[in-house]
Amino acid sequence: VNAIDTEGTITVSISDNIAKEEIFIDISDTGKGIPRSNFETIFQPGFTTRKRGWGLGLSLTKRMVSYHKGQIFVKESEIGKGTTFRIILKSNLKYEPAQV
Repeated sequence: VNAIDTEGTITVSISDNIAKEEIFIDISDTGKGIPRSNFETIFQPGFTTRKRGWGLGLSLTKRMVSYHKGQIFVKESEIGKGTTFRIILKSNLKYEPAQV
């Protein structure tokens, strides 16, 4: 929400890879975008580009996702157009190949 100046959109989409027993959660916004050089830095505690704030949101998010043995990363970002984060979590869904 903080990346969107006045009006914008946040989209959440969920998909799976049953064969690998994974769930993908993509969170996209139409915000400012993130320079590629900051893709890893944004998850460090204290990193912020805002005038106010502690820079803890993404570092806490990464910690929570890691606690559940998942991953979070910047899937894609374009300056002035927005960013998509991807969270990968293990799924309880089981893959069973079709019987022939």
